Amino acid sequence: MSGPMRAALHTLSQAANIDVGRTYKLSRALRGLRAPLSPLYHLWDHTLERDGRPIRVRLYAPHTQRDGRLLLFFHGGGWVLESVDTYDAVCRRLARRTGCRVASVEYGLAPEHRFPAGLEDCYAAARAVYRCPEQFGVRSHEITLIGDSAGGNLAAAVSLMARDRGEFAVAQQILIYPATYNDHTPSSRFASVRENGADYLLTAKRVRDYMALYAGGDPRSITDPYFAPLLAPDLSRQPRTLVITAEYDPLRDEGEAYAYALRRAGNEVSLYRMADALHGYFSLPARFEPVRRTYDTIDHFLNGESASCPKNEKTASP
Repeated sequence: MSGPMRAALHTLSQAANIDVGRTYKLSRALRGLRAPLSPLYHLWDHTLERDGRPIRVRLYAPHTQRDGRLLLFFHGGGWVLESVDTYDAVCRRLARRTGCRVASVEYGLAPEHRFPAGLEDCYAAARAVYRCPEQFGVRSHEITLIGDSAGGNLAAAVSLMARDRGEFAVAQQILIYPATYNDHTPSSRFASVRENGADYLLTAKRVRDYMALYAGGDPRSITDPYFAPLLAPDLSRQPRTLVITAEYDPLRDEGEAYAYALRRAGNEVSLYRMADALHGYFSLPARFEPVRRTYDTIDHFLNGESASCPKNEKTASP
């Protein structure tokens, strides 16, 4: 990365490093302004319920559907920001580029819905889809959990919950720069928190702010494996997994550590680190090289050797 680019990122990172707890409502409103719907794809909203509360699931169908597979998507935003609407373009591209149906879940956001409320929304949506897949035109083994950032955390936690509760089985999951750990202070065990935690848009301070809102002030939450999946004492019997990390991301090392831990526990894992990429890059247009490579990587994971094989694999080994 060039010197001028680093300097620009440093300036933007410092400007964005404000108190999330005081500004999240304004941030939500501003994000909502940039979420127009497009008529150039097929979608419909479906409503599920958890304890009498509605959970919206937006379904996307690609123009050309290769088969009956479904990607069950949990959006990022630090458990505090973003929505089905603001992730509309991401899910449209995901449906178009993979040829799969996409179901995007509108889970409750913190701090109004602190841990584990949003996670339980995601779990309830997954349970409904896995238990009645015929309503979505798929079979349960054709469903893949997928999420980015906080959404990757939620996908990993839903997979752990599904194993522990025994209500349905997850066959595959795709975790894009997931949050998996609970310490983003300068003393964190992960070097990427210190190397990438100040100058690359998503700062370590901002991660701590998001997690504090998600935990809701309960110190027990941050040590719960469903809050930080890397803390799980048992990672066996987890689905076939793809983990994608970004080179200049404070969450890079914890995402890769989760891939290694899954592999040591006997699971099938593929791990890719996207070079020259920042946290959040997956929301950029597909013309950007890291985004294009990510779709190639997802295509290879879903379709195997029949797909274009990415060349940036980082082997998931102990």
